[in-house]
Amino acid sequence: MQAPTIGGVSVPRGQGQVIRLSRGASLSDFAEKIGVNPASLVQVLFHLGEMVTATQSVNDETLQLLGAELNYNVQVVSPEEEDRELLEAFDIEFGEDVGDESDLEPRPPVVTVMGHVDHGKTKLLDAIRHTNVQAHEAGGITQHIGAYQVVATVDGQDRAITFIDTPGHEAFTAMRARGAETTDLVILVVAADDGVKPQTTEALNHAQAAGVPVVVAVNKIDKEGADPARVRAQLTEYGLVAEELGGTTQFVDVSAKTGAGIPELLEAVILTADAELDLRANPNQPAQGVAIEAHLDRGRGPVATVLVQRGTLHVGDSIVCGEAYGRVRAMLDEDGAPVAEAPPSRPVQVLGLTAVPDAGDSFLVVDDDRKARQIAERREARERTAQFAQRRPRVTLEDLESALKSGARRELLLIIKGDVSGSVEALEDSLLKIDVGEDVALRVIGRGVGAITQDDVNLAIASDAVIIGFNVRPAGRAAELAQREGVDIRYYSVIYQAIEEIEAALKGMLKPEFEEVQLGTAEIRQVFRVPRVGNVAGCIVRSGTITRHSKARLIRDGVVVADSLSIESLRRVKDDVTEVREGYECGIGLGYADIKVGDTVETFEMREKPRA
Repeated sequence: MQAPTIGGVSVPRGQGQVIRLSRGASLSDFAEKIGVNPASLVQVLFHLGEMVTATQSVNDETLQLLGAELNYNVQVVSPEEEDRELLEAFDIEFGEDVGDESDLEPRPPVVTVMGHVDHGKTKLLDAIRHTNVQAHEAGGITQHIGAYQVVATVDGQDRAITFIDTPGHEAFTAMRARGAETTDLVILVVAADDGVKPQTTEALNHAQAAGVPVVVAVNKIDKEGADPARVRAQLTEYGLVAEELGGTTQFVDVSAKTGAGIPELLEAVILTADAELDLRANPNQPAQGVAIEAHLDRGRGPVATVLVQRGTLHVGDSIVCGEAYGRVRAMLDEDGAPVAEAPPSRPVQVLGLTAVPDAGDSFLVVDDDRKARQIAERREARERTAQFAQRRPRVTLEDLESALKSGARRELLLIIKGDVSGSVEALEDSLLKIDVGEDVALRVIGRGVGAITQDDVNLAIASDAVIIGFNVRPAGRAAELAQREGVDIRYYSVIYQAIEEIEAALKGMLKPEFEEVQLGTAEIRQVFRVPRVGNVAGCIVRSGTITRHSKARLIRDGVVVADSLSIESLRRVKDDVTEVREGYECGIGLGYADIKVGDTVETFEMREKPRA
């Protein structure tokens, strides 16, 4: 087979073979798969209108474009599939209970509390577990995910229930969606005096998409104007029909303030779980589960709240969680008390990890620390190359010139640091959704959990980025360095403010838009010839105001005969004046000779349009 020539480059074509590449793979990776020189692929892409180096991470579209040109079927392996293959290489089965039916034992249901902001989700959990989380939340809005286990008495038996508290603001959609995916059952909180709101339906959509049963808690029944029947009628439109109306969904009227209906709500959760779900897991295998939340503690290091889904987690286990790994040094329950082991559906705080994992990362126990480190390092490398490919903008030959022009495209670079990983992820997700047009772009070049460090400031110095601190402050001499180098650090504790200020900053980076505003018109009634000056128009102001030095145009019979003029001189009788109003006569010098009686002088100015 003769190698074809593409733009003068000889590259062997494939015959439709399948080439599997990781997300963010480079041309060197592609070249290694098909046995060619990476430089030849660089040249092929150049002739296809893409400028890419041999070692640069390339996005999925470019890899597939190159594959189609060379007659290869390029399959970009998703991170989930790649992670599954990675674990298979280490002979690890993830996501499944090992053994047979006899090895499975009942486990408590995992419940997520969802609903509209300010409908009382956190207060409801306060009533259930007799603690006050909301008092520590900025603005009374839950900013973090927490997991807690309580015990309810149903039919004379003590039954454990695990609760996951998800924030209510729409900015935390990603966190709330992840809560629905890790849960068995959802409690949908609806205020009896407020009814169904946009975030109520949004939370319900997440629950239905995850395919989990829903128990409705009609809260605030003690308030004036409460109408639980209206809530039941409203939710009927969304497929939730109360049992008393002939449906299958349990509705429980509660008051988080007085505690009324709380035992009935817990009983409804247990009964719904028993009736609709088969909640069993094998407690005798190596533990697996998911990280609900994580943060960096100054004294204890990385602390991750994990939910054990199968197996039992013990102190001393070698664990890998996302890109973090380590040995479980200690486990704490929701009250801070030490725990020796955590069976299925048990949430615990884990100490001993080398880094802060992301909220939603899966964790698993492996045989030894060496295997945990190898898995974590491969995950980290894969994630880094995938991010490079995602963040690097595609620059084609057609738009290269315009993109390089100064000011043609402006970009706001951000570094986000927060106290917990869930807040960082949700804040980034919200900021990237801000749309102010194509002229300005926002890019997050760094993110992390914990205090703002000198490394963060140095990155901001090198890239002219703004640092966002969400419930964190600079550590050590980072603040001094930032002040000395002029790095802008913004501090926030409520996500509303961060979104509003960043959106305002983006709008401020846009090139100003101007519109023409007419100031006045004057009719020429007589033309005077003035030595060393030229023709001067004797006029009467017909509308508005004629102002000296304002921009002007000359109109004759409805046609503009001269534009880009200015009022060089303006006289009233024999005196120089700055303006003449409607109805008064004046003399106007335009510095333009071809003026005639009957012409109209129109003055205007360009004013900046406010951004919507």
